[in-house]
Amino acid sequence: MKKGLCLLFVITGFLTACRDKNVDPATDLETSKWIVDQMKTWYYWNDKLPANPDLNLQPEALFNSLLYKYDAAARPDGDRFSWIERDADALKAELSGVSKTTGMEFRLLYYPTGGSNIIGLVTYALPGSPAQKAGFKRGDIITRIDEKQLTASNYYELIFSGNAKKYTLGAFNDKDSIVETTTKRDVTPIEFQEDPVFYDTTFQYGSHMIGYVVYHQFFSSKNNSDGKEYDQKLDKVFASFKAKNVNALVLDLRYNPGGYVSSATNLASLIGKGITTNDIFYSKEYNKTVTPVLEKEYGKDYFYEMFTSKSQNIGANLNNLVILTSARTASASELLVNGLKPYMTVTLIGDKTVGKNVGSITLSDKSGKVKWGLQPIVTRSYNSLKQSEYYKGFAPDMEVREGLRLYPYGNTKDPLLASALETITGTKLLRQKAEQLRTAGFVDDVMSTIERKAGGSNMFFDK
Repeated sequence: MKKGLCLLFVITGFLTACRDKNVDPATDLETSKWIVDQMKTWYYWNDKLPANPDLNLQPEALFNSLLYKYDAAARPDGDRFSWIERDADALKAELSGVSKTTGMEFRLLYYPTGGSNIIGLVTYALPGSPAQKAGFKRGDIITRIDEKQLTASNYYELIFSGNAKKYTLGAFNDKDSIVETTTKRDVTPIEFQEDPVFYDTTFQYGSHMIGYVVYHQFFSSKNNSDGKEYDQKLDKVFASFKAKNVNALVLDLRYNPGGYVSSATNLASLIGKGITTNDIFYSKEYNKTVTPVLEKEYGKDYFYEMFTSKSQNIGANLNNLVILTSARTASASELLVNGLKPYMTVTLIGDKTVGKNVGSITLSDKSGKVKWGLQPIVTRSYNSLKQSEYYKGFAPDMEVREGLRLYPYGNTKDPLLASALETITGTKLLRQKAEQLRTAGFVDDVMSTIERKAGGSNMFFDK
């Protein structure tokens, strides 16, 4: 992950150092002033902005120079998440789940360990996407792209180019080692809208009726429209759970990097135990510049998000809520965890989460003169008990990580799901299986393509 981010910063730094000679200096200066003005107004840490920003810097460099940057020792609560985009319209499209993609996500790791060669483990392929149509599925192994072995020096360029790609696949042999095969698949990236409600099913073990749902990102609708079709699809899943008298829930957020808080509120309202529309799901804190303006315009209630009334809510019948997490679980996913904790017991199984207790908004120039789009951090989030200290991430109650073999969603060989079912049922058979899977070896990721999903590990307000 760090190698990939470092490379991204190097590339960005190189591009921003090269001034476009065709750009009108006056337009450039207008863009710079607009960026500074927006940050002075909206940025959560606007009291930490430099006194005299260098307006001669290119937009990316100027924006980055304004940030109150994270430092593990000096600024552990600093900014890790604000960003700028050259095209404001493209930014808005990204944040609705639209991006140019093959339609599959995968983890990248060194294999064999200690070497420089890298393999990709496909975490999932989106239904109807080019990757899925080419035959890719969860658990597939990628060894080469365009006949080139993935290595520490070339993987980023090979993976994230927008060109058509030829993937070479690997497989496990009889000795449980990964070997390269002759199987190759051609995939061309396209503009594609992800449906985040990926999979759902139920399990029954004696008196335990367990609902399981995989939710990949907090998007409410296509192109962030008013249709709310993805929220409505999630409503239908929970209506089905309620009809089946589900009394335990496993919510799989292991690959969920965040998204819109409106969708987080919708999901929380489907799960919360004993909640009403008078109960606070979360509150948000802005800087001292915009707080009085927003309060005057909208009143104090503006800073509080209440649970909504959902006929599909299953909270009253829930004896167990287990949320599956990983090092990719962030933002609105963490907001959900934090917001539900005051009302019910939330058991986390998996890996430590990212630690994003802040939210952002999309800023663009309404006049159209400035083409850039900004996504700065503007708020910090709290639950109803005023708790917000999870900037280092939520530690799991039971640490479980995926190994090299990835099983289909819903397969009880999956170590995270097996551990969740064990926790809920306490049955000997499942306990033995989960213990065996938890002790299976795993390898630390170099990075995951999920880090480059539309919006990344961010939390957005749609108003």
